[in-house]
Amino acid sequence: MGAVWLFSSQRSDDGITTSDIAVAEKLAGLSFTQAHRDTMLEGVQDAVEGYRALRELEISNEVWPSVQFNPLVSGITLPETQYPREWDLPQDIVMPENRDDLAFYTVAELAYLIRTRALTSVELTQIFLDRIDRFDAQLNVIVTLTEELALEQALRADQEIASGRYRGPLHGIPYLTKDLLALSGYPTTWGAMPYRDQMIDETATVIARLEQAGAVHLAKVSLGALAWGDVWFKARTNSPWNTEMGASGSSAGSSAGVAAGFAAFAIGSETYGSIVSPATRNGVSGLRPTYGRVSRHGAMALSWTMDKLGPITRSAEDAGLVFEAIYGPDGLDPSLIDVPFNYRADVDFSRLRIGYLETAFDAEYPGREHDQATLETLRELGARLVPIAMPDFPVGPVIQMLNVEAAAAFDEFTRSGEDAQLVRQVRNAWPNVFRTARFVPAVEYLQASRARTLLQQEMAQAIRDVDVYITPSFAGGNLPITNLTGHPTVVVPNGFNAEGMPTSITFSGHLFDEGSVLALARAYQQVTDFHKQRPPGF
Repeated sequence: MGAVWLFSSQRSDDGITTSDIAVAEKLAGLSFTQAHRDTMLEGVQDAVEGYRALRELEISNEVWPSVQFNPLVSGITLPETQYPREWDLPQDIVMPENRDDLAFYTVAELAYLIRTRALTSVELTQIFLDRIDRFDAQLNVIVTLTEELALEQALRADQEIASGRYRGPLHGIPYLTKDLLALSGYPTTWGAMPYRDQMIDETATVIARLEQAGAVHLAKVSLGALAWGDVWFKARTNSPWNTEMGASGSSAGSSAGVAAGFAAFAIGSETYGSIVSPATRNGVSGLRPTYGRVSRHGAMALSWTMDKLGPITRSAEDAGLVFEAIYGPDGLDPSLIDVPFNYRADVDFSRLRIGYLETAFDAEYPGREHDQATLETLRELGARLVPIAMPDFPVGPVIQMLNVEAAAAFDEFTRSGEDAQLVRQVRNAWPNVFRTARFVPAVEYLQASRARTLLQQEMAQAIRDVDVYITPSFAGGNLPITNLTGHPTVVVPNGFNAEGMPTSITFSGHLFDEGSVLALARAYQQVTDFHKQRPPGF
């Protein structure tokens, strides 16, 4: 009662009346009597005063809510033993006649050349820097080039390897980071005009871990403003497969950069499709790990209960190599769960139960013929495909949680009017969504959260009898459902449409079992070559 008394005694006159409550009822889909409104009035006025008091606090983007999401539901058991990972990496890789072709080698292939000292990290870094200089004007991928840092790290890598200190397959390998990850000494722009000069005096855990693995940081790359789409404060990021088309987003620069041969791999993020969609548009492979797998310390928060960081690469195998370096608790991200990452490159199809989303594959949708061919390829490899179905669930209303959390993350940004500086000012863009989300009642947000728990339980039942499963990337509901439940997904290219743009297929699996999903995606890529294709002109 003390808090209520405090607000009542200090309340300013906001002119709130019972008529305002009646109008607000319509926004919440409620109906109260006039007697109810009379009784509610003082409490509503107190609440508004409380909002004002909270807004006096400085709550920066990196501050977590006290309520956190856990992807696990009762009955799920997690592995406790970490077994040796078995990669079966390629050997006897030869240098190409045209050194520029190295820009399209996989991490695994480049690692062999660097480890055997057939190629230096400095030479490889310079190849990528030259390509960025030649081609970025067409794509608008680079936000901040970290050339001096890259050459310094590459030289250190070469010196360490020459002295016999080899850190592993990422040692000396150049990469890109989505510019929502902080890197001390460099701007972190979040793709948005108001933040284009923002300096965050820390380095994201993911970048720090890649540095520990010996990787070489080439550049911070574009994302749609505040992680939506492919339009940022400079321009639209374009796909190298067709520069008249956007790269999709929000991991636009990460995906287009890898596809165009600007680096061997990149770090992207996904809240609701931001790895799957641009990886598809740009013909690269992407891993969206389990929620609670990779630290988001030093990353822009959009949705504390849905944000996930993951690698964007040329192959599923590469995604696994990068994931190995970045996963696990860091003592800074409170959502992380310590679970072993077990991986075997070989897939025993006789023991693996592979589900497929039958109704989705049978429907008519763009790219269906490529997805059907993927199923047939897996059958030829010996896979026994078991039909499964996604939960029949009203996912749309639950996704409102993302909008509300994003509005909270950028509360002051909206109230200050700085949102008017974003390039995109349409209905389906953050400025409007932030404003609209202010009218979602707290009760409805929590009801959506409770509905999400039901969805988690239904999802656990839906896939309980399979080890991994396959779905169309954008049909059948897997994308929104798994972003809400936190299940891991690997997306890989599986063909080209009539316009010559890449298509993709999605492999998903159980919580914290990225190993099985990556191994199946690798098995598919071992007998196909879609991931090896190079955009014409690049």
